[in-house]
Amino acid sequence: MKYLSEYRNPELVKHYIAELHKITTKPWNIMEICGGQTHSLVKNGLLDLLPPDIRMIHGPGCPVCVTPISLIDKAIELMKQNVILCSFGDMTRVPGSSKSLLQAKAEGGDLRILYSPLEAVNIAAQNPDREVVFFAVGFETTAPSIALAVIHAQKLNLENFSMLVSHVLVPPAMEVILSDEFCNINAFLGAGHVCTIMGLDEYYPISEKYKIPIVISGFEPADLLQAIYHAVLQLETGKFEVENQYTRLVKDEGNERAKEVVNTVFTIGDQEWRSIGVIENSGLVMRESYKKYDANSRFSIPITNEKVKQNCIAGEILRGSKKPNQCPEFGKKCKPSNPLGAPMVSSEGACAAYYNYL
Repeated sequence: MKYLSEYRNPELVKHYIAELHKITTKPWNIMEICGGQTHSLVKNGLLDLLPPDIRMIHGPGCPVCVTPISLIDKAIELMKQNVILCSFGDMTRVPGSSKSLLQAKAEGGDLRILYSPLEAVNIAAQNPDREVVFFAVGFETTAPSIALAVIHAQKLNLENFSMLVSHVLVPPAMEVILSDEFCNINAFLGAGHVCTIMGLDEYYPISEKYKIPIVISGFEPADLLQAIYHAVLQLETGKFEVENQYTRLVKDEGNERAKEVVNTVFTIGDQEWRSIGVIENSGLVMRESYKKYDANSRFSIPITNEKVKQNCIAGEILRGSKKPNQCPEFGKKCKPSNPLGAPMVSSEGACAAYYNYL
């Protein structure tokens, strides 16, 4: 990619909008997996330009949004035990059952907001008398950097460093959505950055099993419209294939070195998704050889008071069954300054996109 302007070209946008109006003859429901795609669709006004028969459904592709409440509560409990908790900034305002990480920091907890997990490793090396825990949240995209941090900590023989891991995987979530008896999704836009790491192999069985087009897409306006065009073209011609729109970055095989690093530290296991529940084989868990760096194993903190804010429909929004503005508290009690649920907090959350841009 040379210039962002190439993928925000108004003439190219107009071209794909016109082509979509030409080829669309039936109602189609298309789910974009990633919250970054949702924000781009909303921010750039693309939803209003699409043919009326094309309905975009917002998927669960926001790692902050799907991090379970119980894990946020556990992170807060760790802060109460004189642990240095390190986190990416977008996690710090997500509500747990009673408070957020930032609120716990205001009450005296030691919270460090970082840009890289390697910074947490350095903090652990500089504070050998303190336990340091990095709150590792994300999809496949951030898993390589998390794995590298663990490997680096092992090389330094750190005894005071661990990860509170909530890494989730996209394909199992897609299968859960498609297997729902009320599912009305006709096609998917796959998350380009996830496929940059993982490649396309996991999507072919899903497309074949459910007879559904999956088009891997980038995040700029022209990317998304081209991907939607290819999805609709498949639907209108009765095809169901995996296509790669994001060819400038995504290779069929993905990034082999990144996958090797991830597989060195992690294996696949069951994972809880906020407001959705446990999805089998949908997460990354530490291998036995790295268990000493797993905060879930290292610290025994039972969490039993998990609660969901009343009138928050985050689960229905994450499953794509409702839009953010269908929530009774949207823009009222629930705003970015006072979020009831994670989708209003995250920079990739659907509720935040609707509140900021619609």
